Amino acid sequence: MNPKVRKWLKMSRDELDTIYKGSTAGSVPQGDTRGTAILAGSIFSKCVAGFARLFAWQGKVFDMFSPDREHGILINKITPFSLTFVVAKVYKDKSWMDGKETIVIDYSNTSFLAKKIRDEIREVEPGVYLGKVWWGKTRVLDFALVDKSE
Repeated sequence: MNPKVRKWLKMSRDELDTIYKGSTAGSVPQGDTRGTAILAGSIFSKCVAGFARLFAWQGKVFDMFSPDREHGILINKITPFSLTFVVAKVYKDKSWMDGKETIVIDYSNTSFLAKKIRDEIREVEPGVYLGKVWWGKTRVLDFALVDKSE
C-alpha cells in the first residue's frame, strides 16, 4: 500500500477534507489505478479497506479519449476477480465540497445501479488521488486511488 494512503486510513474526516481542499484537481488518471476505501475516523478503517479490496472494489480503469485527456470514461474493478463493471463519465467541474475545480466521476447517465453516485478526486501528489463519494448530495465515504505505474 502507498505510504500516504496508509496514513490517510488513520485520519479523521475533517483531516481528509483539509487535504482534499488544499489540493488541486491535477491531471486526470490514465489507465489502471488501485483503489482503497477509507472509512474516515473509524478504528476499523484498515479492516474495511482490506475487506473492500478483497471482496468488493479494487479500483478504477480510466480511458481518457479526448485530445486534452480531460473527458472520458472509467470502469470500476469489482468482485474478488477485479471484473470491470459500472461505467462512469469523467470530466473536470466544480466540487460540491468547496466549489473549486475537481475531477468528477459521474454515474448519473451510465449506470442504473449507481446513478445517484458522484465521485470527486483531486491529485494530492503525482499519481495519488484523494476522493469523496456522494450519494445524491450526501457525502458517504472517502477513497484513495493510486496509479498502478507509480
